[in-house]
Amino acid sequence: MMKKVVVLGAGMVGGAMAADLCTEYEVVVVDADRGRGEALAGRHRLTFQQADLTQPAAIAAAVAPADLVIGAVPGFMGFQVLAAVIAAGKNVVDISFFPEDPFALDELARQAGVTAVVDCGVAPGLGNLILGYHYGRMAVDSFECMVGGLPTARPYPWQYKAPFSPIDVIEEYTRPARLVVNGEIVVKPALSDAELVTLAPVGELEAFNTDGLRTLLRTVSVPHMRERTLRYPGHIELIRVLQASGFFDATTRRINGAEVQPLAVTAALLFEQWRLTPGEPEFTIMRVQIRGRENDQPCAYSYHLYDETDAVSGTSSMARTTGYTCTGVARLLLDGTFRRTGICPPEFVGADADCFERVLAHLAARGVHCMDMKTI
Repeated sequence: MMKKVVVLGAGMVGGAMAADLCTEYEVVVVDADRGRGEALAGRHRLTFQQADLTQPAAIAAAVAPADLVIGAVPGFMGFQVLAAVIAAGKNVVDISFFPEDPFALDELARQAGVTAVVDCGVAPGLGNLILGYHYGRMAVDSFECMVGGLPTARPYPWQYKAPFSPIDVIEEYTRPARLVVNGEIVVKPALSDAELVTLAPVGELEAFNTDGLRTLLRTVSVPHMRERTLRYPGHIELIRVLQASGFFDATTRRINGAEVQPLAVTAALLFEQWRLTPGEPEFTIMRVQIRGRENDQPCAYSYHLYDETDAVSGTSSMARTTGYTCTGVARLLLDGTFRRTGICPPEFVGADADCFERVLAHLAARGVHCMDMKTI
């Protein structure tokens, strides 16, 4: 009997994952937006179910027949949705970038015998897989991940389009960034330590601190670690102006007799300006650098990923790189290759050489290539 996968969220990335999985499995996509869900079902061999995913009972009912659940909801919903899926006793692979600590659900997942792979996108996600693989094979001294999803064109004034929810992007810009320096966790403001870097084939980009290490702060012991977001030069200064002017303030204010939250207004305005139009060319670029000692010799590994919107299907690069990392890991759970119970960040998956190689091969088969180079 064909296994059933329930995808929670019919957005850009959720839709790409559903389309990828429905070639091998029975897929049900669940979302509150009927129009979006039915449009997806009209293009692919899958079914759509409308449900309010803010309600635990609705989530439990939706995932009841599933052999595996994919979590693809916005970050502000992610933790509660994941908790409901685990409580329902379902294995899950999740890409939502929620601010809560996923290990708060570890005991619940263990008691339920559930495998819950979290943060399973491109970054966090693929970068964690890479570090997890090397961490068990060498003494790692430093880890740095730089990543960005950008439009090919540079629209005024932001030079940016959001390949996912603008509210999640704003969260990246406001959440303090945790780094590891000399073995200690150091907290810096988001957007800090800006620098210009040159990465082929794009050229000059701006890198700054964001809070992308997440589970790595707990699961590995590496003296130096940081995660950096990439944008076109100049974007960060515009964001700093918004932040300094109070446009990201979540406190409600009364203006002309109406209760207004600046953050909600900003997100609504930016949603229109940052929305990718269907088929609009964009790309994902990532560099992961790992340094340390292997076989008692100094060594360094550098992984480079560059991917563009698929010209045939119109699938965005961020949906491809994020979504196909997730579906690659999902297949490992569905065929029983990865069985560890509890909360499992991607570094746990990458620690297994077969799992790591299969995910990279899965990505490559879909035209997403993460090339590595070792230097000594």
